[in-house]
Parts: sequence; C-alpha cells; structure tokens
Amino acid sequence: MCGSVKRFKVKKDFKILSLRVSLNLELNMMKGSTTLCTTVHMMALMLLTSTQAFSVITRQSFAATRAKTHRGVTQLHMDPVTYLRTEFVSAALFTNQTPRAADVCVQLGTYDGRAVTFIPRTIRQFIPSSIEPDGKLDLNIQRAIKQGAERRESDMKVMYCTQRADNLKDVKDDSVDVVISMQSAEKMLEKGLDWKKSILEAGRVLKPGGRFLFVEQSELEGENYLDYLLSIDCPPVGADAMQQNQQQSSKTADNDEDQDDEDRLPLFESIGWDDVDLVLTPHVAGVVIKREDAGLTKQERLAAEKQREKDLYAERSLSVFEQRKKKRNKKKSEEKASSS
Repeated sequence: MCGSVKRFKVKKDFKILSLRVSLNLELNMMKGSTTLCTTVHMMALMLLTSTQAFSVITRQSFAATRAKTHRGVTQLHMDPVTYLRTEFVSAALFTNQTPRAADVCVQLGTYDGRAVTFIPRTIRQFIPSSIEPDGKLDLNIQRAIKQGAERRESDMKVMYCTQRADNLKDVKDDSVDVVISMQSAEKMLEKGLDWKKSILEAGRVLKPGGRFLFVEQSELEGENYLDYLLSIDCPPVGADAMQQNQQQSSKTADNDEDQDDEDRLPLFESIGWDDVDLVLTPHVAGVVIKREDAGLTKQERLAAEKQREKDLYAERSLSVFEQRKKKRNKKKSEEKASSS
C-alpha cells in the first residue's frame, strides 16, 4: 500500500513539473525571449525528471508487483527493462534457431503462454512442464497456451502433463527435437525445484543432435549457468557404466583432479552463446547441441569413428575417380576433334 502511494506521488509530481516546464516554455516563446540554451535546458529538465520518475517506479513497484494480463498469467518477476529485453531475445532465438525439421518441443518451466508464439509453426507437438512442486499447470497457464496455439493457425498439438521441470517423467528418452528454457531457472529456485536437474532432464529427453535453446540468468546460487551446462558429461552406458561407477567409488579427490581430459565427453556441444545486452540483471542466451554419440558405449563410439573414416575415404576415392574419368573423356574428345 505504501509503495502504491509513493508511486502515485511520483507520477503526480512529474505531471505537475512537466506542466510547469511546458507553461514556462510557452510563455517565453510568446515573449520572444526564448533562446536555444533555454529550450535545451527545459528539454533536459523534462528528460531528467522522467528518468528519475521511471527509476523510482521501477524500484518501488516492479520489484514486488506481478502484472497479470487478460490472456494469461504473464508475470513480472524482474525489472521491466530486463523483462522486455529478454523476451525480445527469446522470441528471436527460438524462432530462428529451431530447425524446420523439428517436430517435438519441450519447455522447461512453463509459467505463461508466450513460448507457444515464439516457436516456429513447423513444430507439431508442444510439451510444457510446471515450475510448481506438484507438477501441475495452472488453469490460466493452460488457457494461455491454448489461446496461443489457436492463434498460430497450425496443427500443433499440446501435450498437457503433470510433471515438474526437473522431472520430465512423461517424456521418453531421446524423443525430443528441441528443448527451450526461457527465464525459468530463477523461478525454479523460488519454487524449490532443482534447475540443474532440469538441464540433465533436457539432455535425457533430447535426441542425439537435438538442440537446447536457453535465455537464463547468468548467475544462480553463485554458479554460472553456462559453465554448468557445458560441464555436464555424457551419462555412462552399459558395461562402461558399471566400470565407471566402480572407478568413481574407488577414486580419491586427488585422482579426480588428475583425471585426463580425454576421458571426459561433454554431453552438449556449444553452437554459440552471448550475454544479453541492455539489461539490468545479467542474462545469457545460447544454443547447444546434444552429441550424436551421447547414447553410445566407448566401443560403439570407436566403431562409429572408424566407420566414419571409412566412409570419408570411400567418398574421397569416388570423387578422385570421377575427376579422372572426366579428364580422360575430355582428352578423348579433344583428340577426336583434332584428328577430324
């Protein structure tokens, strides 16, 4: 209540001061005594006043206010400058970096219906996940998703599930083309969910070669979001899993530090990332791809690598053969033309 009173007072004072500046400017112009310096001074005063009023409103109002729209539950959990900028970046990222061949999209931590309007119309199925501890989506969120899907005018289906963002229990392994995360990690922390586990779940449900698109706060609980994302290793598979578990149980802290980097196989490969500019709260946006060999054992990876080398050698050999054949045909045609 106190915050709203102060906000009204700021707006009222700003209107009064703006009116005074406008009247003084008009009187001076009528008298013909207005100089360029006076005009610039008046304009600067109005700009400074509006900036001060906006900053006061931001600190006192938006830090603790949730704005609800008539279409859903769009909420301002951050300052409006960061909110609008990250929304613009999210829309551009999800629209341009989602492959047109992708069919299934999962969103980590769905809290409104905006993501439905950001992803391309080529997506055939959209699977939301909740930031609530019970895994349920609010009816307002479901309504917002439904309205956004109808406005798309496409045949996209929405799969409503009772699942948390850090436990995608209704999504099968290696079944999703794209996973998106839009300012959800901070909200997971507020609700008691594990944002790190949600990234692991994204890696589990993504197909090999699938994309993970994110626009998230740079630092969470003192840890860098991007550093953690790129530090995740491929989960062990089959016999390698048993061996790795036995080795990890017998290793000491010193042995862990001396582990060779060649033994580490990152789950995600970075395509590109960048810090979001023009924001008050640091955010990072980027695209990573799940490794093609993420679900293979060590022996299978070696076999696949040898097969790729054989295929590359065969392709090069075929190319050389075709080039030589063209040269021979060209030489024959030249000899035939010269003889005739």
